[in-house]
Amino acid sequence: MSQSISEILKSTHKCDDIVKCVLGLKELDLMTYKNLVKGGHLTVEKLSELLGRERSTTYRSLQNLLSCGLVHRETRSIESGGYFYEYIAEDPSSMKKMIKSNIDDWYAKMQEVVEGMNESFME
Repeated sequence: MSQSISEILKSTHKCDDIVKCVLGLKELDLMTYKNLVKGGHLTVEKLSELLGRERSTTYRSLQNLLSCGLVHRETRSIESGGYFYEYIAEDPSSMKKMIKSNIDDWYAKMQEVVEGMNESFME
């Protein structure tokens, strides 16, 4: 059952809860991001090992982080031929700005909706 805004405001929230809610992330996405912040440039293989997850699961999490702009990847060449990707987390201060911006955008949209209410709605 979803909570009302007044219920949400009365409850205690952790930073992780806010990040997941505002950016639409899952717990694994957040764990992946935190590991990248700590570990620097990491491959899917190394991240999978750190997370204790399959490569395909880790890759899906990385795709979520790439799509919301919290992670980017760089291509590295292999001397004998071929390439691989290393994933890099954006600085946590960038994430903070992103969250603030999303909250500000949401607030502005809610203000528009409320301002657009007319008296016939209240009848």
